[in-house]
Amino acid sequence: MSAPNPTNRTTTLLPAPAPSDMPSSSLAFGTPVHPLKPHIPTTGPPQPTVLPILLPPPTLRPLAFRTFTKKHNLTLTSSALQALATFVGRNCGSGWREDGLAEGILEEIAKSWKKGGGGVIVAGDSNELKTILRNLEGTMLGGRILQNKALSRQHSLSFDFSAENGSRLGNGERPRPLGKEDGQKSLCIPALEVDDDQDGDQPADPRSWLKVIGAFEHPRMVYNVGKKHFEKLNTAPSLLPPPLHKTLLFRHRYSLIHQRLLRNESFQTSTFAPARARLQRASSNVSTAQQSYKLTPIANLLGRSGSSHLILGLLAIAPTGNLAISDLTGSIALDVQHAAPTPVDGAWFAPGMIVLVDGMYEEEHNPAAGGLGGNGGIGGTIGGKFIGFSVIGPPCERREVTLGVSGVNGEGDSTAAGGFGWVDFLGVGSERALGSKMRRMEQRVLGRGSNNDDAQSGRSRMIILGEVNLDNARTLEALRKVFGIYAAESVEDTPLSIVLIGNFVRHAVMAGGGSGGSIEYKEYFDSLASTLSDFPTLLQSTTFVFVPGDNDPWVSAFSAGAATVIPRKAVPEMFTSRIKRAFGTANAEAERANGKKADGEAIWTSNPTRLSLFGPAQEVVFFRDDMSSRLRRTAIRFRPQQNAEDIVADDLDLEMSAAPTIPPGELDEEKLIQGRMEVDSEVQTAASHLPASKAKVASDAAPSTELLTARKLVKAILDQGYLSPFPLSVRPVLWDQAGALQLYPLPTALVLADAEAPPFAVTYEGCHVMNPGRLLALGRRGVTTWIEYDTRLRKGTVKEVRF
Repeated sequence: MSAPNPTNRTTTLLPAPAPSDMPSSSLAFGTPVHPLKPHIPTTGPPQPTVLPILLPPPTLRPLAFRTFTKKHNLTLTSSALQALATFVGRNCGSGWREDGLAEGILEEIAKSWKKGGGGVIVAGDSNELKTILRNLEGTMLGGRILQNKALSRQHSLSFDFSAENGSRLGNGERPRPLGKEDGQKSLCIPALEVDDDQDGDQPADPRSWLKVIGAFEHPRMVYNVGKKHFEKLNTAPSLLPPPLHKTLLFRHRYSLIHQRLLRNESFQTSTFAPARARLQRASSNVSTAQQSYKLTPIANLLGRSGSSHLILGLLAIAPTGNLAISDLTGSIALDVQHAAPTPVDGAWFAPGMIVLVDGMYEEEHNPAAGGLGGNGGIGGTIGGKFIGFSVIGPPCERREVTLGVSGVNGEGDSTAAGGFGWVDFLGVGSERALGSKMRRMEQRVLGRGSNNDDAQSGRSRMIILGEVNLDNARTLEALRKVFGIYAAESVEDTPLSIVLIGNFVRHAVMAGGGSGGSIEYKEYFDSLASTLSDFPTLLQSTTFVFVPGDNDPWVSAFSAGAATVIPRKAVPEMFTSRIKRAFGTANAEAERANGKKADGEAIWTSNPTRLSLFGPAQEVVFFRDDMSSRLRRTAIRFRPQQNAEDIVADDLDLEMSAAPTIPPGELDEEKLIQGRMEVDSEVQTAASHLPASKAKVASDAAPSTELLTARKLVKAILDQGYLSPFPLSVRPVLWDQAGALQLYPLPTALVLADAEAPPFAVTYEGCHVMNPGRLLALGRRGVTTWIEYDTRLRKGTVKEVRF
């Protein structure tokens, strides 16, 4: 059998494989190993590539500071700057500066940090920053952020890394925003239980949004001068702290006022200010061009004898018995023989206060003089003396400026403009996190800002009673009269809160005085409980707050009527059991009658104390102290000025506003009135804050002595931003709890319960200050006085009635 001839073989051709098919390695099969997707060549331009570089952090620091600190009021740590430099160098390359790539990336990171509820400090090791950088890197191409992959402006930090969707997100997927529960945790909203989507389900009773914050529950915030922001102290306070804490107490007070001054426009230097000043003097005398002022540290006075300076310091009594002024750099003797207070007879100036003094330094001509007065720079004391020409308190700062709220629209949304809006001063949420939400809730519950004046007009009231001496039988009669007025109203119009402020006895308890001991003290509160039981409607629907005084136990046993250490704790529970039982009985009766549990309560708090209404929206401070009499005893006496009686305003209800200091030689009393006193149109058209029997309807009548005294007291305290601006020997303070005495930012309202001062209600720099005086009016038998504060209008009214 012959072999087949290959030339005669019939050849069968296989179909040619498709271009996208890969032929098998075997000749017997023409099928591909696995199907492949058709390959479509790209026709677009090639994707830009970035050559990473090593970017030093100091090179990026100016741009990062301009974006994070100046524009967004954030502080970068060194680790955060290192992380940003590494990220920009890796993703932007050499075009980070020439092409402006880094500026857009830093802007996006800063906005994402703030929108996600980050704090004022951006830490490099924080998980939030790492999450932002990781997700931002996936949305970048050629050093630029793609618009279709940009981070959400509303939930920049809200990404889903749960097991349901995988541990990582693909490039084509969009991160899922967190739910309401997760968003509320990042903003500390659970304490207030705010629901953005269901405002109608929130409690409609204002009492549900009322929180009492005692002095020992107040967050301990300290201003960091280097980082220019507030830090929270997490260490436990001590009753006997080391001596260093005493120095830190005054240093913290000085730093707060100093940074407040530097933020004031009068102390901000402008490039064109000198030219404008020369034009002002050359052209007209009535020009009101802004002039900046510069503070001089006391240590810098050496070698500058005969020159004029403006210094900020703490008034103190030197060991020689003379008046001195001190700052963080040193101390110097102060001569006020030729000084004039500004405004004249408009504020108190006493040792322990921080003031501005404009004057001239006079060097000591005989430095070798012996004796205690020849200081010669020993112990930080500068030789010579500072001759003061004018003394003025540091200008006060409005609450809106401190918190960085530049405007609030009708819906309660605020516009942020710097400040310390991210700081939670009270532990109820910061202004940036909760301010807008709480104002919308306030508007819905109280009707604030609406044209309906009757909306929650009764329920929004706070009744403030001062100097409630229970050891006086007529006090209980006066309380029955006041409680009867409000108990006769409907349940829907009962007051929001009734605040009873001590002293609850006329003499110190357990100190050998006329008020007896602990047994008698408990009997006084038992009598009050019997009186309260006659008004079950108030007990069932009102929050009663009790603020003690210096004569109440237990501190009164050691002070014997003298000034006690502040802040002081509440009245011990062993004296208040009968009153708590009265509230429990009234609530139980309401539940049996209506089938609904009542929630009336009595809260015993410290002195001072704070009431927060709608979170950071409203803050009311209560402080019991005979401050006016202490100021009269310790105040500095200046040389009498001519025409001092002319420095008065023509209207009763004026709102005082701060103004820049006036240089020596240019003190114009007429301009002083126009600059520091502005007519409050809302108060002017409202009812008089004074009792009807004392009100003056004549617009050209001079203010009463009581009103001038009130203005003088209010300006002195609010300018200091501190409730006890006295030496520790005059008014002792617990060093570690001194933060509870700070008035920064200014509260919405301040109640200075001073039994030695007449009742008043005035407004200064947006802070409404009230004094209820004594419940039993002095020299007016059968007359009781109190304050009725409307939280909706944020105005108080002095009330009086005969009993």
